[in-house]
Amino acid sequence: MFQLCHDGRMSKPAHPTARRADALSKARIVEAAIEILDARGEAALTFRALATHLATGSGAIYWHVADRNDLLAAATENVLARALMKVAREGEPRAAIRAVALAVFDVIDAHPWAGAHLSREPWHSGVGEIFERIGGWLEPLGVPIDAQFDCASALTNYILGVAGQNAANARTLPDGTDREAWLEAVGKRWIEDDPESRPFLRQMAAQLSEHDDRQQFIAGVDFILAGACIRRIA
Repeated sequence: MFQLCHDGRMSKPAHPTARRADALSKARIVEAAIEILDARGEAALTFRALATHLATGSGAIYWHVADRNDLLAAATENVLARALMKVAREGEPRAAIRAVALAVFDVIDAHPWAGAHLSREPWHSGVGEIFERIGGWLEPLGVPIDAQFDCASALTNYILGVAGQNAANARTLPDGTDREAWLEAVGKRWIEDDPESRPFLRQMAAQLSEHDDRQQFIAGVDFILAGACIRRIA
């Protein structure tokens, strides 16, 4: 936009609005969305914030992305695909399934908004990819054909559920919280009403405060696999 000078000539404004010189692509939009989501959380992801981040207009973003949910889906697919790409497709079946599970656990821990989105959209293509990656190893592992669908479903639901909950739990505590002390306090609250109640919790109190989330998570995967490999007796 030009302004009229005192002598009648046209001049450019002193402070033009910044605009991107490079061509905007969907890949760059998704990358910027991930940057906002990781830095400020899901609530901060708006098209206005994204336009500011990219130094462009909202209309240019809508050209590539239908709406905010479409953007979240694309960002989730991006981080999940990158994590699974690093998992080898060959190897021992049980180790391969564990590797897929840990890749999903770690990516959701790093990007909790992705876990939240997958819980809202269980039909997301990323869920299908997890299901495929796990299911493809069940036959080589020796899981009966009639148990493979149930086993793949149980594993996928367990992986997404536990990974999402773990990521959410980690972000409910203020920065600098002593995790072990906090869990110890939780354990005490669970049994303080009646010293004689909940004997199992009293026995497990030390493990509650000292447990490793990743190790406990993968132990659950192993429990499911151990059960799936037992042929059902008619």
